Amino acid sequence: MTIERVIVRNYRTLYHTDLTLGPGTNVIVGDNESGKSMLLEAINLALKCQLSRRPAAYELHPFLFNSKTVADFIQSHRSGKPQPPPEILIEVYFRDDKALAEFKGTMNSEMLDRPGVVLRVKLDDNLKEQYAEYVKDPTGFNSIPVEYYEIEWLSFAGGPLSSRATPIKSVLIDPSSIYNTHAANRYVVEIVRDYLTKVQSVKLALSYRKLRDEFQGDGDITAINADLASKTGLISDKVLSVAMDVTSRASWETGVMPHLDDIPLTLVGKGEQNAIKVKLAMEASNTCDVFLMEEPENHLSHTNLNRLISKIISKSDGRQLIITTHSSFVLNKLGIDNTIMFDGSSGVRLKDLPAKTFAYFKKLPGYDTLRMILAKRSILVEGPSDELIVQKAFYQKHKALPLEKGVEVISVNSLAFKRFLDIARLLKITVAVVTDNDAKEAAKTVNYAEYAKEPNITVCIAKNDLWPTLEPQLLHANGRKKLNALLGTDYPDNDSLLNYMKLNKTDVALALFDNVDAFTVPDYIQDAIQ
Repeated sequence: MTIERVIVRNYRTLYHTDLTLGPGTNVIVGDNESGKSMLLEAINLALKCQLSRRPAAYELHPFLFNSKTVADFIQSHRSGKPQPPPEILIEVYFRDDKALAEFKGTMNSEMLDRPGVVLRVKLDDNLKEQYAEYVKDPTGFNSIPVEYYEIEWLSFAGGPLSSRATPIKSVLIDPSSIYNTHAANRYVVEIVRDYLTKVQSVKLALSYRKLRDEFQGDGDITAINADLASKTGLISDKVLSVAMDVTSRASWETGVMPHLDDIPLTLVGKGEQNAIKVKLAMEASNTCDVFLMEEPENHLSHTNLNRLISKIISKSDGRQLIITTHSSFVLNKLGIDNTIMFDGSSGVRLKDLPAKTFAYFKKLPGYDTLRMILAKRSILVEGPSDELIVQKAFYQKHKALPLEKGVEVISVNSLAFKRFLDIARLLKITVAVVTDNDAKEAAKTVNYAEYAKEPNITVCIAKNDLWPTLEPQLLHANGRKKLNALLGTDYPDNDSLLNYMKLNKTDVALALFDNVDAFTVPDYIQDAIQ
């Protein structure tokens, strides 16, 4: 049983999200703040009605609402045109299965007859009058008054849900969010507790109680308590003593510390901690249908990441895996055909690329692909010398290197330009191509015409067939005298200088890049760095 579709409205960074998922592995890729983590959290919330491993009712606060929704709500009241109290909506649609018949219905925003669950954070009908009184003075509040809200958790058939009645079991694995020693220890202990059998849990609890009893019978503790008892009347009218906490809050979970090779887990390396947390969580979830995993690559070397991803693939076999990442290695290991480019509202699968383009990228290591996908804007060039010249040209114009402005300059074999542009067209990524005319400017213009029509794609082809590549374009734009000065050469004619530049492409580009004096940028490169 797997998730087919997720709709989220007004939950944290997710204003209005509608995402379709595959039944197996789903690799969610997107820029920072695109809402990848919030997506996993929202799915887990709808499946478990839990936040931070606690009942969601205890974790309800104003910042769960989307900031735009909150701003619009407050502004509407202050402008005298109040909007209805906003709601959080999370709908999880399951793939049709006979076992999910009792969860099938049309109680969803799309009114589809599908199995699924819906979670709403909405105004409590029993508190409408109090809410109305509260919002009469809009100057008195700056957030959503969640004190008047309730959580409604239902199946698409309209029946109320409980944690035991949830049809699809999920586990959210986010070791990177465990940022302090106490929380890290508690997180791992809870996973261990889930992993243990009932018999093992009972034995561990009994052994822990036995240790507490032994503490009380220790001779030194007895002597200390006798001394404290002798102070009765000075400290208190009752006998004071020390003892191990035997209340329910002092269970073995609070007193046991996980160890690795006899070293407390919280004192080993971050990478090892994260790997242990991921592996334990997966081992403890043998009945789990859906794994939700946040960036497993954190703090891990290439070798250890390879081992962890292999473990993840093995344990998730036959179950649904929804995983976020910024790692090209993880993307390739789990399959580019499973990759979803997520922008916070919807997702596009790279397998929707033209067949030849998709086959091409399946063979690539993936680093350049991921660079372009995650960049604010990209400039594609033909080789390392073009890359250096474009970098310096960008710096001359913007007084900052491209990466400082969120722009990637990526060296791509010119024959692969169209493959990258297919991704740009599919994902609506802003891309510029910088290419030589190869003495065929008109033919090249026609060759890229279908891409140049796209508003997010700029094709910059060198002008004039007399200057077919980068070096003659630079010579034409700057002149022999200026280039000789910039390069520290003294060639007497254009042909000899051009021959030198062609034989030493990278050295020439590096010399221009390092030179404090500016050079004149050819027009077609100028067009790409706007």
